[in-house]
Amino acid sequence: MELKLNKPICFFDLETTGIDIGKDRIVEISIFKVFPNGNKESKTWLVNPTIPIPAQTTAVHGITDEKVANEPTFNELASQVYTMIKDSDLAGFNSDRFDIPLLAEELLRAGVDFDMKGKVSVDVQTIFHKMEERTLSAALKFYCNKGLENAHSAEADTMATYEILKAQLDRYPELENDMKLLSEFSTRKKIADFAGMIAFDKDNEEIFSFGKHKGIKVDKVLETEPGYFSWIQNADFPLYTKKVLTAIKLRKLNNKLS
Repeated sequence: MELKLNKPICFFDLETTGIDIGKDRIVEISIFKVFPNGNKESKTWLVNPTIPIPAQTTAVHGITDEKVANEPTFNELASQVYTMIKDSDLAGFNSDRFDIPLLAEELLRAGVDFDMKGKVSVDVQTIFHKMEERTLSAALKFYCNKGLENAHSAEADTMATYEILKAQLDRYPELENDMKLLSEFSTRKKIADFAGMIAFDKDNEEIFSFGKHKGIKVDKVLETEPGYFSWIQNADFPLYTKKVLTAIKLRKLNNKLS
């Protein structure tokens, strides 16, 4: 089954220096773009992360400091990456919890004002876990009867994810071949920022989901403890979380003035 698309969708995968969204860096990125007319485009870049790659991470994906020493930094690649994804929905394997948040941090760090407005994201891992409870290699074997060669290579993982989503649509007739509906199905919980530090309550209002103000409306905290905003802005929080919090504060200020 081919994907029914109203706009392009970019399947992508990152290999990184680690799993800390705020601190770790991309060492490889692969993007596979599918257009509504069936055309496809693929790009893979090795990236100099400008920080050391830990040995335990190299053991997973095989990328060493020496391998990327002469590769471009993400700052140098950011405009190319953004040009490829800016008109597209996004898809990946565990992308909602890791790849999209980390990519957003890298783009914001490079001065690209990235957000998900006008986009949806389809997390193929979430669909898989809801349906079968397996891993990426098992998913490829289960859905496509293929072995995953070169696992933890960004390009191999990206192509496997694309093949799995198409096979999932073939297997489950109850899944709509619609990116917006697949995005809704593959979303674990509704959050305002990629890191999940600001969520939505039952009234669809932003609440903090961490720390001493966990479960309390952001508007209320900004009003009763304005210093909390400054603390987050100056602390080691993800840039996208800070961006979302700033937008909430400006919205609150504009509401007061109007």
